[in-house]
Amino acid sequence: MKVNRLIWTATAAAVLTACGGGGGGKDANAERAIPEGTTVTLALLETTDLQASVMSYNYYTMAEDTNLGMERTSTLVNQVRAENPNTVLLDNGDNLRGSLMGDLQTLVAPVGCDGTMAVHKAMNAMKYDAGGFGDHEFNFGLSLISQITNTDLKIIDIRKPTGPCGAPAFPLVLSNVTGVTLGRAILPPYVLLPRDFAATAPDGGKLSVKVNIGVMSFVPPTMMEWDKSKLEGKIVVGGVQEAARKYIPELRSKGADLVVALSHGGLDTSAYSPTMENGSYHLAGTGIDALMIGHSQLIFPQARERGGPALDPSFAALPASAGVDAVNGFVKGVPTVMAQSAGRRLGIIKLTLMYNGGKWVVQPARTTVEARGFKYADGVTPVAADPAIAPLVATEHTAAKALTEQSLAVTADFASQAYFALAGDVGATQLVNQAQADYARQVIAASGDATIAGYKDLPLLSASRLFKAGGKGPQDYLDLPAGDLLVRNVGDLYPNGEDIVQVLKISGAELKSWLEAVAGQYGRIDPTLETEQDLVPSFAGLQDYDVFYAADDALSYGVDVTQPAGGRIVDLLHQGKPVLNGDSFLVATSSYRAAGLAGGKTVFSSLDSVQTILRNYLVAQGVATGHVVTGPGNWRFVPVRMAGPLILRSAPGHLDLAGGLGVITAEGGTDAKGYGRYTVELGTPAEERTQRRQRSKPR
Repeated sequence: MKVNRLIWTATAAAVLTACGGGGGGKDANAERAIPEGTTVTLALLETTDLQASVMSYNYYTMAEDTNLGMERTSTLVNQVRAENPNTVLLDNGDNLRGSLMGDLQTLVAPVGCDGTMAVHKAMNAMKYDAGGFGDHEFNFGLSLISQITNTDLKIIDIRKPTGPCGAPAFPLVLSNVTGVTLGRAILPPYVLLPRDFAATAPDGGKLSVKVNIGVMSFVPPTMMEWDKSKLEGKIVVGGVQEAARKYIPELRSKGADLVVALSHGGLDTSAYSPTMENGSYHLAGTGIDALMIGHSQLIFPQARERGGPALDPSFAALPASAGVDAVNGFVKGVPTVMAQSAGRRLGIIKLTLMYNGGKWVVQPARTTVEARGFKYADGVTPVAADPAIAPLVATEHTAAKALTEQSLAVTADFASQAYFALAGDVGATQLVNQAQADYARQVIAASGDATIAGYKDLPLLSASRLFKAGGKGPQDYLDLPAGDLLVRNVGDLYPNGEDIVQVLKISGAELKSWLEAVAGQYGRIDPTLETEQDLVPSFAGLQDYDVFYAADDALSYGVDVTQPAGGRIVDLLHQGKPVLNGDSFLVATSSYRAAGLAGGKTVFSSLDSVQTILRNYLVAQGVATGHVVTGPGNWRFVPVRMAGPLILRSAPGHLDLAGGLGVITAEGGTDAKGYGRYTVELGTPAEERTQRRQRSKPR
């Protein structure tokens, strides 16, 4: 125990004192006789929610993914350092899990004290200056925190380091978590980083100056609810404002010229509460100079690269009175950045300081904020990977790839295929929708938040985007047969690794509008034409095609393709009753889809990706069960007697898979692009289609 105490003491001393605590920084500047009016321009760099995404690789699809990965973030860091030698690189937490590599090292084959996490190997090579924590670091209790910080947390039931463990080579701080037994912060609440920076004197001359940068870190108090069984009685997570007001004066008294808050939370502009999940907004005004945020995995400020993502709707919807400038990156005057997730972006707060009255003063008019992505140069070409990173984690990368071929120990009793999803087969989205709905039900049932618990009586729907349904050619179709599922099959079912589950409250009018947008993918059909017509003239809009799910087929509606877009949904029913404009529903969907909706209120968002939630759901089920076809109980085409042929294009040679749908009656030849041409009969009466479906079911 004495050894561990010495380890903690040494760590605390290194963080609080040896890094420049006290007035040493001021004295050093005084000795250098810095001329009044001297300026220094520095860049504070942020990564957040790295999710152990070291490599630009999607382990589920088993293919390179140039849209993520620290090996490309490292290239951005190197470029900014070349632009400006005055840089400080900081991490805002949630970096241990979220990818298969992270799961391998934390769950499947946990890294012991004698090893170093792959993400930390990369971070050490990138020369981070300091880091904070996110809620996911606490998913495993406090044992892993103890290990990666070489700290005895004095909690009896955790694994304690017996010597220096492989850990980050930079200080980790945590400002708003107190140990129940310790009676104080479980880790150093801040660090003071003295840095020698190149500066410019008023006469244009160059000199070196010292700037002391204080760094704090905050985690969401709600994590006590999420990991209650592991944390209750051991730690207390306080409010972000309270912790900031406690420690900022200490930092200033020790000589901090700048105070940076690493806040693992989004921007909630509602009234402050010490228990709020996304309290970052309320740190502005506490005395900090820069705010680096995360957790909600959005882009703040608006991406600047040509053709980059538009301003996120959640920020655009904030009232002007809130003082959030999401275009330029300021929250109540404080420069603020959020660098998305998985290393996709690098947050950059570029500050100019002027030496005035014996101290460094931030020049707001000369401050810029950027969330730089891989394609910042031209909007098209991603930066190359830093070749120094891959060799560091080659063993872990190989092991993670091998993990994808392992069994999930789950058997699916139906095929998940998308050949005829546009005609009513929900096999491609059924498991995703079931997993999203199950996750939402569990969160609502377990929530101690009275607001969230108050939604438990609302009807719950799930909506999943249709992937791999022909948009990229006749070879681009999901085709996952029934049987045992592998880890990589999660990526077949849901390829977008960055998406999380978002639960929305929507009205009946908004539900109908959403369904109308989906039905807009169909062409307007003229039943009097004797010439051939395409049911889906173009696959270009399939990214906006969502398939809805409700337990027991409680949601049903018709699609009348003879009507213009916007007026095609008829007989919209829930549990057999007409859906009224003022009705309320909960919809579990992806963050990608939620961001693109015009209406709806976010009730809560998941902590894990859709892929992780899907995988956990499948493992929990053991047997994945669903209905291959929806039938009259979900949605249907309104019967139409056609004078001429109506064609649906799909991959050729799969007519046998359409037997249960009833509307697909024959296959012709292929078109010039290789799609098979299938005949659709919208004129078949519903009763006859039902009889066909019953006859086609396996016995």
